[in-house]
Amino acid sequence: MRSGTKPNYLGVQKNPPSLALCPATNNCLSTSEDMTDLTHFAPPWNYNPEDGKRKKPASQEEAMEELLQVINTTKPDNFTPRIVEKKEDYIRVEYESPIMGFVDDVEFWFPPGKKSLVQYRSASRLGNFDFDVNRKRIKTLRLALEKKGWVSQSSF
Repeated sequence: MRSGTKPNYLGVQKNPPSLALCPATNNCLSTSEDMTDLTHFAPPWNYNPEDGKRKKPASQEEAMEELLQVINTTKPDNFTPRIVEKKEDYIRVEYESPIMGFVDDVEFWFPPGKKSLVQYRSASRLGNFDFDVNRKRIKTLRLALEKKGWVSQSSF
């Protein structure tokens, strides 16, 4: 198994409140990155879009349950998800690769405020390139959430 060591910078950062930025490697994407960083930036998700895709607005708790359901029932690239941390506004999942046992860390954060946004970060622990596994994973999760009425602030 090549799980690597869990990074010590996971979780919501303090100043400013956000998820961690990506390292210089090409195996990470995050909503915290600058929009001009096409390698690492990914747009946040909105679980109560203004276009009215939902019959009624979801609470943060309902949105978190929808996200947990999608995490538990979706196995992008056959990676096995394991929820290792769950708080009122934060989820951390370790995804293990089916062949070599590589572990990727994926975080979801529901920032405080009136907007119904979810920030996220998906990163491999080892290596410099991931053959777009993290981007494909986020896209697979996003597409499953879109069936529940969620939207990406812009597609990627």
